[in-house]
Amino acid sequence: MENRNGTPRAVVLAALLHLGIVAFLAIAVIPCTDYEKWAEAIGVPAEWNPMKCPAPIQLPGQIIEATIIGPTGSPPPKATKVKPTPDTTPPPPVTPAPTPPQEKVPVPTLPPPPKQPDVKDQQKIVDDALQKAEDEKKLQEEKQRQRQAELDAQQEEKKKQDQKKVDDIFKQLDIAKAQTKKADSSKKQAEQQLKDLQNAKDDGLPDLPPADQKQTGQNGKDNSKQALYIAAIQNAVTPNWLRPDNTPPAPCMVHIVQIPGGQVLSAKADASCPYDAAGRASIENAVLRAQPLPYQGFEDVFQRNLTFTFRPQ
Repeated sequence: MENRNGTPRAVVLAALLHLGIVAFLAIAVIPCTDYEKWAEAIGVPAEWNPMKCPAPIQLPGQIIEATIIGPTGSPPPKATKVKPTPDTTPPPPVTPAPTPPQEKVPVPTLPPPPKQPDVKDQQKIVDDALQKAEDEKKLQEEKQRQRQAELDAQQEEKKKQDQKKVDDIFKQLDIAKAQTKKADSSKKQAEQQLKDLQNAKDDGLPDLPPADQKQTGQNGKDNSKQALYIAAIQNAVTPNWLRPDNTPPAPCMVHIVQIPGGQVLSAKADASCPYDAAGRASIENAVLRAQPLPYQGFEDVFQRNLTFTFRPQ
């Protein structure tokens, strides 16, 4: 037979066991600070309170105010794992909280990416750069050529100036030489005239009638106007003749071309002249220096092409 008195006792013990479990869970879940607040509220002495929160550590010394940045130095207390109690009460319906309207944050508009140049444009840029470099090179070469041309022109001008100075020096030397030669010739002519005067002798001829100028003759009887004209030319040429040292005392035929007034166009010694080249040139120069040849008073016997025989005195 079953014991009917044992059944209620077991039920009561089971109920007490469940209440003890629930109380333990409540004690484990509820923070100790809440127990202290409830104990103070109902007037329970502090030493009767089974749940006491550990007092904070108080170090000696003055209180230093500081602001904690970041996590604290000590780790949080470890949570005690409590076996959850199944709750058969259905949870109340959860009303979703209204979502606050989100403010639209203006998104800054980024500038468009740079347009990539076309391949043709890139090639054109490269070609333009090459052409610019080539033009710059040509410009530099042209400047160099102009500079070289200027230097060459300066050097050429300097050469011309130096050559002109040399030519002027030689010209002055030629003038001095010609003056010296002319002075020598004048000296020789003066010496010859002096010598002729010293050697002059009276040939015993009767005195000749006075004349405008001294005339020479050959002790002949030809007293025509043509003979007087030839004698006047002889007298004009003789003082202008610079006789070379080796000229023989022989006559020389000279061909003269002249115009009215006595201006000589040309004088040429005949091929039969016994003088050398220097002697013939001296006769020709003497005729040229003697111009104008006698003309006034001899117009009727004037000859454009005249050939006369020069006889050295």
